[in-house]
Amino acid sequence: MVSTKTQIASFEFDNCLMNAAGVACMTIEELEGVKNSAAGTFVTKTATLDFRQGNPEPRYQDVPLGSINSMGLPNKGLDYYLDYLLDLQEKEPNRTFFLSLVGMSPEETHTLLKKVQESDFRGLTELNLSCPNVPGKPQIAYDFETTDRILAEVFAYFTKPLGIKLPPYFDIVHFDQATAIFNKYPLKFVNCVNSIGNGLYIEDESVVIRPKNGFGGIGGEYIKPTALANVHAFYQRLNPQIQIIGTGGVLTGRDAFEHILCGASMVQVGTTLHKEGVGAFERITNELKVIMAEKGYESLEDFRGKLRYID
Repeated sequence: MVSTKTQIASFEFDNCLMNAAGVACMTIEELEGVKNSAAGTFVTKTATLDFRQGNPEPRYQDVPLGSINSMGLPNKGLDYYLDYLLDLQEKEPNRTFFLSLVGMSPEETHTLLKKVQESDFRGLTELNLSCPNVPGKPQIAYDFETTDRILAEVFAYFTKPLGIKLPPYFDIVHFDQATAIFNKYPLKFVNCVNSIGNGLYIEDESVVIRPKNGFGGIGGEYIKPTALANVHAFYQRLNPQIQIIGTGGVLTGRDAFEHILCGASMVQVGTTLHKEGVGAFERITNELKVIMAEKGYESLEDFRGKLRYID
């Protein structure tokens, strides 16, 4: 029997596939759709303290090899998602779900996490460090000093299972510097990667999204090589107890296979989910199982992280 079961921290999941935060997760109805699909679990929309409308439309565009977006963190606010999850974990106590969040300032981030800490939430929390929230500063995870300080402050009070979502890194020394920080803390996972920031897509003589004069995050096929590199670079460097969720360019079972081969324990689907709907989970899972069966792999652990190099 071929199995795509996996585990993050002490939590087990029947399937390694899930949605990426930002897709099919804005409303309870969308989250229910993912929950009732072939996906192993879901992650909520990245929540801020209060409701956010987000950037003006059009702010998302499917393009031939992926997508471009400048969403502006639209979400229903932390209470909306946390209340739903608290209710859901009582109804389905044998399943575990992910809550994504980020503050619009470091102070707000702590307010959010303290609220989760004081709640009865028993799932996994994802702190999104790939959203800029300080004027004139880069994305949080590109500012290593700020990242270190925030994590130190967070783990002074937060004792529940916590992971972080990361933007893509492009320099080997940045993998080394980031890992030196992450390995200091009891993180349960890192999520690699969010979209590649500030791309530009043009049709005829015009940009295709309104915010930032058309600049936006690039997802889909365009980013898979970058995503795989980030997954494998962190797999090589992180403490073994910090697991990896692979995100970026997952269109097929082969793409999911490659993320796991590079070291991912779970795989998130974003652009393809937006284009295809929740049926993508069943299709990709079946394609992954066919590949595993052909290669004689019965479980993800049979090949996870076992990427071969050329001598």
